[in-house]
Amino acid sequence: MILVTGCAGFIGFHLSIKLLKKNIKVIGIDSLNDYYSKKLKLKRLSILKKNSNFYFSKIDLKNYYNLNSFLKKKKIDKIIHLAAQPGVRVSVKKPFNTLKQNINAFINILEIARSKKVKKFLYASSSSIYGETKIYPFNEDDKENEPISVYGSSKLTNEILSSSYARNFKIKCIGLRFFTVYGPLGRPDMAYYSFLDNLRKNKPITVFNKGLMKRDFTYIDDVVTGIINLMNLKLKENHLVLNIGKGKSDNLMDLVNLLQNNYNKKFKILYSKKIPIGDIKKTFSNTKKAKKFINWKPKVNLKEGIKKFVDWYKIHHGIK
Repeated sequence: MILVTGCAGFIGFHLSIKLLKKNIKVIGIDSLNDYYSKKLKLKRLSILKKNSNFYFSKIDLKNYYNLNSFLKKKKIDKIIHLAAQPGVRVSVKKPFNTLKQNINAFINILEIARSKKVKKFLYASSSSIYGETKIYPFNEDDKENEPISVYGSSKLTNEILSSSYARNFKIKCIGLRFFTVYGPLGRPDMAYYSFLDNLRKNKPITVFNKGLMKRDFTYIDDVVTGIINLMNLKLKENHLVLNIGKGKSDNLMDLVNLLQNNYNKKFKILYSKKIPIGDIKKTFSNTKKAKKFINWKPKVNLKEGIKKFVDWYKIHHGIK
């Protein structure tokens, strides 16, 4: 049996669906908070609950007593910890909340992994840990990188904690440094989704750094495939950190153009010189390590991925 935290979240939902299709029993935990549309989270959850191999509990991971009580008698082979307070910009507005959600909760789930002696513990890290490194593409062996956001710092803290647990308690831990994951049923707070919301509502979008931002956009199906491959990997090391990105950096304006072309409507664009606090100008993943361990080969490019997203979005909002 596999425990997935954040099962009603974007990546957690898609991963749980894929595991259930493989007839794997999944215990899902989610606090169902209102950081973004609770309605969307409940929609994802309703889809998961249709499968008899899915077991759900609404739990705040910061509450160790409730978490431990729920899991005490359950046999768990692996944990995939995806629950977190996402977002660089929200960590600027509410840093204390980000730290509580991303560090306190992480300590609790890590302690569950230790006490239950799970075979493998996978957890979500982020490309945000690289900060303003000058090394491109971003390399997992770059030890001089320093996060510039509270969010990135919280994720790097998770990596350090899991490395210590892996070394001291012989837990097989894998940190997943995700790079701008996008796709259907995605997070409404992310640029690709919020831009399309504005387009539908005839509202302008603000493009920072005059549109010169670059992101390593990674499609959700590729990410889920990578996670499952890592779940099944026979790992010699006790702790491993991997970039999970497409391995190609796309221009933000390419995203904007693909969105408006697939939606068949032009954006009203406000260009700003500003770069929001904590934002990185460019993300670009070195995927050599992922290729070595799991033969990582992302299949979906930005053009294909955005078409899939816009097609879903139109159906979701009843647009013909």
